[in-house]
Amino acid sequence: MCIGIPMRIVTANEFVANCERHGAISTISLLLVGPQPNGTHVLTHLGSAIRVLEADEARAIDDALAALVEASEGRAFEPLLADLVSREPELPLHLRTD
Repeated sequence: MCIGIPMRIVTANEFVANCERHGAISTISLLLVGPQPNGTHVLTHLGSAIRVLEADEARAIDDALAALVEASEGRAFEPLLADLVSREPELPLHLRTD
């Protein structure tokens, strides 16, 4: 399974950025997303930024990752997935008949 990790760019040049997540700094390649300004949230995988994220999307991904940890350790995870817990599932457009 592949997991993308949301991070926030602290400093960057044209090709690489120092990105932060929970206080840890990692050097991330920007070759797939191009130069980005400081403060930009990116989805990272194997040392590369693979997509630019809005702040709320980065937070939702981070919450989902935290929920996996909580669930695997037997703790309550529902508050981290509050936007999903009370929502009814929706069929994709191509499967809807109305």
